[in-house]
Amino acid sequence: MIKCLLPLSLIFLIAACRNTDKEHKPALFTLQENTGIDFNNRVIDGSLENSFYFRNYYNGGGVAVGDINNDGFCDVFLTSNMGQNKLYLNKGNWKFEDITGSSGMRQDSMWSTGAVMADINNDGWLDVYVCNSGHMANGNRKNKLYINNRNGTFTEEAKKYGLDIIAYTTQVSFFDYDLDGDLDCFMINNSPMPINNLGYDNRRDLPEKDWTIAAFLKGGGDHLFRNEGDHYTEVTKKAGIHGSLISFGLGVSVGDVNNDGYPDVYVANDSYERDYLYINQKDGTFRDEMEACIEQNSFSSMGADIADINNDGYPDIFTTDMLPGNDYRLKTLGAFDNIDLYNKRIEVGLYRQFMKNCLMVNNGNNEFLETAYYSGVSATDWSWGALFFDADNDGYNDIYVCNGINHDVTNLDFMDFFANDVIKNMVQSGKKQSTDSVLRHIPINPVPNKAFKNNGDLTFSDATNAWGFSKPSFSNGAAYGDLDNDGDLDLVINNENQEAFVYRNNSREEGVNNYVGIKLKGKGGNGYGIGSKLKVYCDSSVYYRELVPSRGFQSSVDYKQVIGVGKHVKIDSVVVIWPDRSYNVYRDVGVNKVTELSQPQQQGKNAYEERRAGAEVPVLEVKELGLDRHQEDDYIDYYDERNLPQQLSRQGPQVAVGDVNGDGLEDMYIGSGKGQSRQLYIQTREGKFIKSQQKEFDQYEDFEETAVLLFDADGDGDKDLFIGAGGNNMQKGSRQSEHRLYINDGKGNFSLDVSAFPGNDMNISVA
Repeated sequence: MIKCLLPLSLIFLIAACRNTDKEHKPALFTLQENTGIDFNNRVIDGSLENSFYFRNYYNGGGVAVGDINNDGFCDVFLTSNMGQNKLYLNKGNWKFEDITGSSGMRQDSMWSTGAVMADINNDGWLDVYVCNSGHMANGNRKNKLYINNRNGTFTEEAKKYGLDIIAYTTQVSFFDYDLDGDLDCFMINNSPMPINNLGYDNRRDLPEKDWTIAAFLKGGGDHLFRNEGDHYTEVTKKAGIHGSLISFGLGVSVGDVNNDGYPDVYVANDSYERDYLYINQKDGTFRDEMEACIEQNSFSSMGADIADINNDGYPDIFTTDMLPGNDYRLKTLGAFDNIDLYNKRIEVGLYRQFMKNCLMVNNGNNEFLETAYYSGVSATDWSWGALFFDADNDGYNDIYVCNGINHDVTNLDFMDFFANDVIKNMVQSGKKQSTDSVLRHIPINPVPNKAFKNNGDLTFSDATNAWGFSKPSFSNGAAYGDLDNDGDLDLVINNENQEAFVYRNNSREEGVNNYVGIKLKGKGGNGYGIGSKLKVYCDSSVYYRELVPSRGFQSSVDYKQVIGVGKHVKIDSVVVIWPDRSYNVYRDVGVNKVTELSQPQQQGKNAYEERRAGAEVPVLEVKELGLDRHQEDDYIDYYDERNLPQQLSRQGPQVAVGDVNGDGLEDMYIGSGKGQSRQLYIQTREGKFIKSQQKEFDQYEDFEETAVLLFDADGDGDKDLFIGAGGNNMQKGSRQSEHRLYINDGKGNFSLDVSAFPGNDMNISVA
């Protein structure tokens, strides 16, 4: 018996060891300790410094990653709201040295927000631009430009370049918008103004300087500065950029969304103003085409990023918002919106905005399809940084989201306490309650950041725990770069009241997927090649990237491109489209190493002229068919059923298709909403449709049609028409609840059979 049990015991022991090995397999990312990056963005509430006085008090700081001493390692810069910004030099082997004190980058009594590393003076060394904001009573808000002295020190020269802007700046992006060979500057600002003070004012094109408000409340809106060689000139209005105070800018991302070779700009706006999609007009101007290209956007857009998620060569867009991802948070945090406010915004010319993240997939025809719910990335809590990057080197861009708000200012219990206790006591006593006592009642709940793995089919899987991101925090800005030069992208996250996170990516250690590393060297005034596009071809796969450092929220990423190619071991070619729209093809680029590619001094072939010459004929062509436009009524279901997830009375017209006149062509009946004309369309041999006049239909314009069907009701071989009534806006037992059957005479003429549905008033819908 013992001899029999011994082998069995060995089997269980081996199996247990294997299970243990599997359980202890390291996550894709590991939080590094003792790196020397001990940065902590401490934000302390005070009687005169808190979210009641400054609405962006908990927006946090940013991260900039780049090689500031040209030693081949990514260095790290982090911004602080109430303390010192810090610059950390990467010494290799996950050790960093704080060189802030010796670098000349100390700045006192400033509230820093975004940061970006860019070579402003084009000497081959990265400079650092720092954005500043802060309490509206604090005028010390000048943005700073630190020019690299090439010896580990920097000199502040923002005034020299005309970039010492005093505003409420969130972030800037440097890129060549007019293709003249140098780096221009796009700046987004927020506003200290309480949102309610604006009264949903739609003065989108009124520059902030022209608003009749106190001077210290100004400093918002978007701004564009053109590089003149040795200084920058503001061209905001001339270039078609909105400079209004209603744009509470939080995120800016640049990419060529329409693939014409000119960089476009997406601006994520907080609160009731919609986001902006500035399409480059190729003449030094932009046009905001948000409403023409995208049907909806996040209500409180925070971070934004642009990248290709489905490898079709067209950049897609992702924005973050504040929709909680679990039921408890969803029910304990208040919303900023309701149907009446929504309708008011629409009435004054604002836009369709909803409290959720938005993933806008580029259709390649100047239109985007919003898929956040379908893709599984709509709800990530109170989110900030939004980053597309290939975390596991499988060739698809994944998503990383920074989460957390230092105080749950929308907590319903706190709002109830404030309304019923604080205000009531103030009214009864005639005394103001101390700010400290009120702040103590706001719950503080850190939450984990979120990670989503791209499944390659427009859906994402929540990989937060599997990838090692389960630690709760209040995280704001984040940036990626290959900190250890091992061929995968690591992460640095700026936290509030907690040490910054430095995550090591273990993808290369797992040895599953390969990568292509590329460093670009541009020419002229754009030595780092900002705005360049890369296409890596492997068999039938194409991996597309754009080099633009400013991304996400208040942050900028490294310049070295680390492009995952999955299990491919050979690269067919790499195509680089340079910022001037010329291109080069490289066929000697290998995997699992870094290749430096330089832009030729001589102008190359234009990538876009050749594309136009050989343009493919589209598979589908838009034609005028002769159909009318459906117009929904303004009935609001929520007044009767408050728990509906969506308005059921606005599901659009019902359609039935069939040959009603016996000519062998399919005709079409389109139902209508209440107060609208329903219509039968007869198809012609040319593929168009003409209206068929049916007098029997005219007397029922006050009906809501929720179900229609063409079928042979009387067995005479032609298509008769059934119409079912329904909807929340009809009274049970009323005439509007009657269902109808129209009998076809075989030639497409219909007459009502009044005996078909006597006394039947069921509310009908189509499942």
